[in-house]
Amino acid sequence: MDYDPLTKSRGAATSLEAESLTEETPRFAKELAILPTKGTVVFPYLIMPLMISDPRYARLIDEALMQSKPIGLFAQKNQEVETPTSEDIYQLGTAGTIMKMLRFPDGSVRFLVQGLSRVRIKRILSTDPYMTAEVDIVEPGSEKSVELEALVRSVLDSLKKIIQLAPYLPEDLQVSALNTDDPSKLADLIASNLSISLAQKQEILETVEVKERLRKLIQFIGKEIEVLEISKKIQSQAASEMGKSQREYILREQLKAIQRELGEGDDRTMELDEFRKKIEAAGMPEEALEAAGKELDRLSKMNPSAAEYIVSRTYLDWLVSLPWSKSSEDKLDIKEAQRILDEDHYNLERVKERVLEFLAVRKLKSDLKSPILCFVGPPGVGKTSLGRSIARAMGRQFHRISLGGVRDEAEIRGHRRTYIGSLPGRIIQGLRRVGTNNPVFMLDEMDKIGADFRGDPSSALLEVLDPEQNHTFSDHYLDLDFDLSKVLFVGTANILETIPPVLRDRMEMIELPGYTDMEKSAIAKKFLVPRELENHGLKNSQLSFSAASVRKIIHDYTRESGLRNLDREIATICRKVAKKVAMEEKGKVTITPANLSKYLGPEKFIQEVASKTPLVGVVPGLAWTSVGGEILFVEATKMPGKKTLTLTGHMGEVMKESVQAAMSYIRSTAPRWGISDDAFEHYDIHVHVPAGATPKDGPSAGITMATAITSILTERPVRRALAMTGEITLRGEVLPIGGIKEKALAAYRAGIKTVLIPKHNVKDLEEVPEEIKKKVKFVSVETMEEVLRLGLDKTKTKKTRKPATRKA
Repeated sequence: MDYDPLTKSRGAATSLEAESLTEETPRFAKELAILPTKGTVVFPYLIMPLMISDPRYARLIDEALMQSKPIGLFAQKNQEVETPTSEDIYQLGTAGTIMKMLRFPDGSVRFLVQGLSRVRIKRILSTDPYMTAEVDIVEPGSEKSVELEALVRSVLDSLKKIIQLAPYLPEDLQVSALNTDDPSKLADLIASNLSISLAQKQEILETVEVKERLRKLIQFIGKEIEVLEISKKIQSQAASEMGKSQREYILREQLKAIQRELGEGDDRTMELDEFRKKIEAAGMPEEALEAAGKELDRLSKMNPSAAEYIVSRTYLDWLVSLPWSKSSEDKLDIKEAQRILDEDHYNLERVKERVLEFLAVRKLKSDLKSPILCFVGPPGVGKTSLGRSIARAMGRQFHRISLGGVRDEAEIRGHRRTYIGSLPGRIIQGLRRVGTNNPVFMLDEMDKIGADFRGDPSSALLEVLDPEQNHTFSDHYLDLDFDLSKVLFVGTANILETIPPVLRDRMEMIELPGYTDMEKSAIAKKFLVPRELENHGLKNSQLSFSAASVRKIIHDYTRESGLRNLDREIATICRKVAKKVAMEEKGKVTITPANLSKYLGPEKFIQEVASKTPLVGVVPGLAWTSVGGEILFVEATKMPGKKTLTLTGHMGEVMKESVQAAMSYIRSTAPRWGISDDAFEHYDIHVHVPAGATPKDGPSAGITMATAITSILTERPVRRALAMTGEITLRGEVLPIGGIKEKALAAYRAGIKTVLIPKHNVKDLEEVPEEIKKKVKFVSVETMEEVLRLGLDKTKTKKTRKPATRKA
């Protein structure tokens, strides 16, 4: 069955109900046809419009109307049941008589029914074609008392209050209630009109005793009054807010009209409207949105000629132009990223592998906190350009911030708005420039940050680089938190030691060693020469470089770990050739070692080479410099004297201490090497490192010094084409050192065939190119005894004259 109540006209129903309440309770048979009602409880003596569409119940209505029989109207418990049984309806309902009926084309029937009295189902008689049952009439008691009169008055007072609050109650309901003398009928009349639940109306119907019914009705009315009062309060507040907004809008429009009439304020109004739109579109977090709204309100009340107006406007301009919620989409194609890195940089396998690992993890876990990478290496090895390649491989924007010489903390955090001309720091400026909140930020030259009375920039960088803090980075100018956790920070430095320790702790250090000569040649052929030809408007048919000429430029015209000077020399040649081409001199120019000096002039550097003959007291050592590895000849000689040790060659304190430690070791083990006891008494020893104008320091020349001194005292020459590097202790142990790759390259260039290295440095040979390891033999040593056994010839040179013994 499908049942819906008709749309009620409360005024018309009330007048009918008022007339019906004066009638006496009719008598009828106790066998009634049962009509289940959905969502409606029919009360005695009241008229109710109903509608049905089920054919079975349409037949029930027809038969009842034709036979002038009453029907039983029982509310249905579950409104979803289409074919209710006796268990699906309440057991107490209302007997009613059909007054009018209308049949519609869609088969539905609408009718008016008037309740007669309460009835209770005694037993079900039949269910086909519709339900019939035997019922008992339930008559309420009508004993008058003072309590009953008090309950009636209380109900009427509550009804008066609720009619004033409830818009759905008709005004004539109160008149009908006042004209109803029977308390039972009064309770049913009010309950029928109240907006209470079906279960509550059924509860009123089932409460036969009048006093109890009135008490429940008072309780329901009181709860409904409370709900209506709260609802009215909410509506009043909403209307007040709406009225305030409308009033402000009207006043604002009036102000615009006045300004237009006066011919002023048009541009300013447009600017404020534009700011309002930008604030809505910026995607700011709640805190920033509130601050922007307050600043805009403040700006709208400010005189444009006031100095503070420009400050406020500039601040708003910064707020709306920052990428609060704008991010670029990461490219997480690992193979494509590897192709880009290989295309932009030669070798650097460790660094490329680390970048690809980061991309792979980001692909599997998108909310990963970005690591802080720091590339450490000599100038010109490609640290900055590697940052650009990372941004290109990830599909992100790139921004470089040079920290060299920065001494003011405000460069990072910005100045407060109280200062004239204040601006945000470089971090916020960079974000505004790139337009996204997840760029690659290159913090260049981190080892050259300074500090003075204006503050310590390294301390300000702590919040930027710490993944646990940078999601709430606060710039002094904005005075708002900005999330930097999506930014990938990449630092660069030439020297690790000068980076502040607190910053080193927050970064992952990746060392970029200098390029070998073979790597430089390959990079020049693949990258530098084609690029310089294009930059100078030349073609391969006009200029070419032979491989030997490139190697000669590397050996004789540059001395560096990187590629900048090599690039400059190639650019110099390109400029000279471009001049010839511009002067219409025909013919292709091929650069060879023979004609190289014609374009670059005489050689700028002379490479040290190993001596072809063994020498006494001259030992080739290996040193690391900021421009790569160098061969360093350590010379020692003896002369008659009073056991004085002289050191020359611009040695640093560490190197001087190495010489003294080597001397002490040799004196303590002199008999083992065949050195007489009086050798130290009658000779002065002079240790010299050539190129005295160049400062030299470090511990790696210890075993070289000891070998040179031993060689001059034993008069045994150092083996030919042999070099060494390592630190020495007083016990004769050989300690590890750094820069093996650069030192190996220096030995290779100098024609060294054998290199003695500390045993603990054998693991570092993995970084040495295979081409060098094929030409140079690396021998590991643990003690000074092994060094001297491998480094000195067994045969002595011609014996020198003993010094004359001085007599007292």
